[in-house]
Amino acid sequence: MTSPGKPLTVKCPTCGRPVPWTAEQVHKPFCSERCRLIDLGEWVMEEKRIPGEPLPQDEDIDSDTSWH
Repeated sequence: MTSPGKPLTVKCPTCGRPVPWTAEQVHKPFCSERCRLIDLGEWVMEEKRIPGEPLPQDEDIDSDTSWH
């Protein structure tokens, strides 16, 4: 827990720096826009993913399925 008057502090998921959880910290939970963009790039390049069953490939979908 945090003491009254002292904001909660979390670690930046990218670099580990402490980040105060305040309205002024616009990039939270990241410490900066740079760390936020690094994280986004890792998701886009599929270096990070949410565990689970793989999605069916296009050939696994019935040919009569309409996406209109």
